Amino acid sequence: MRPEDAALNGLRWRCRRGMLELDVVLAQFLARHDGALTLAEREAFSALLELPDPVLWDLIIGKAQSDNTRLARILEWLRAA
Repeated sequence: MRPEDAALNGLRWRCRRGMLELDVVLAQFLARHDGALTLAEREAFSALLELPDPVLWDLIIGKAQSDNTRLARILEWLRAA
């Protein structure tokens, strides 16, 4: 297994959350973008996965905003998922 594959598998595992809505959005995001994510985008996505479910969900649905510009593109993609 290539290191990139192992990293993506790790991200997939971390996408399994306590909220069904998050599971669906995160799974759709990875299905759509997993092969095309740059290292910086994977790192930004990984940083988002560190957030508690309610905080992450509020960011995705636009109820909350992040001042972190490196997360902005990933959040846009998640909103479109």
